[in-house]
Amino acid sequence: MAIFEGSGVALITPMHDDFSVNYDKLEEILEEQIAEGTDAVIICGTTGEPSTLSYDEHIEVIRRSCEIVHGRIPVVAGTGSNATDSAVYMSVEAQRCGADGVLVVSPYYNKSTQRGLIRHFTEVAKAIAIPMLLYNIPGRTGVTIQPETIAYLVKHVDNIVGVKEASGNFTNILRLLAQLDGTPIDLYSGNDDQIVPIMALGGKGVISVLAGVAPRKTHELCRAMLDGDVKKAAAMQIEAEELIHQLFIDVNPIPVKTAMNLMGKKVGPLRLPLCEMEEEHVRSLKAAMKEYGIL
Repeated sequence: MAIFEGSGVALITPMHDDFSVNYDKLEEILEEQIAEGTDAVIICGTTGEPSTLSYDEHIEVIRRSCEIVHGRIPVVAGTGSNATDSAVYMSVEAQRCGADGVLVVSPYYNKSTQRGLIRHFTEVAKAIAIPMLLYNIPGRTGVTIQPETIAYLVKHVDNIVGVKEASGNFTNILRLLAQLDGTPIDLYSGNDDQIVPIMALGGKGVISVLAGVAPRKTHELCRAMLDGDVKKAAAMQIEAEELIHQLFIDVNPIPVKTAMNLMGKKVGPLRLPLCEMEEEHVRSLKAAMKEYGIL
């Protein structure tokens, strides 16, 4: 059984003006997401600025999120690192905090071999009892988890159940599915502009930045695909195209955090080295938000 089906929001980490984590705002955002129909919460993924959180902050954000959500929808915690020991530690802590699963990115900067990736992910999975999703985002990490590697891990490591595919490489996604030989996999789109095509190949849903500002519509788009209404889902995918484009006009999560502040949600600043958007980009983001009906 999949950790979730549908729209999993890649949640931002709200900050006070002094750059400390705003836990009251975190609760407010989580409650809003649940009320709007979001199917799962992905906490401390790329959109949550985990690279600038201390270990203690990272664990506390996961713990508070699990307490607030309290089993109403699944909570998946980002626990990846370029050091295997650190990824093991964070994954064990996420399980202790009550996470329903973990999302583990391929080690960045090290540029591991595929053999090293298999050993890395296997060590993390062996340390926990909850399901684990691989996170394939070569644009961030400098290394692709090859289809053969993903297929091997899903086949041979019981609690490695799937992958967040943010490579944009449909050839590799097809190669992965062809190599599974009937082994089930929980495939999630990691790109909001590819929800429909990946779900058409059997994907379970999306881990979504768009859902941060449009949770109801993102849920409904995924629900239409799960219900077999491809025509409705395709129309919704096309309708969201310009906003999705603008949400990635600068490095994620700069635009989505900016968008939430424009919506009056007061989620605070970004931690360096991320910084505020250029005014030209803010204007184009605002225009797309207005066109989509969320501003």
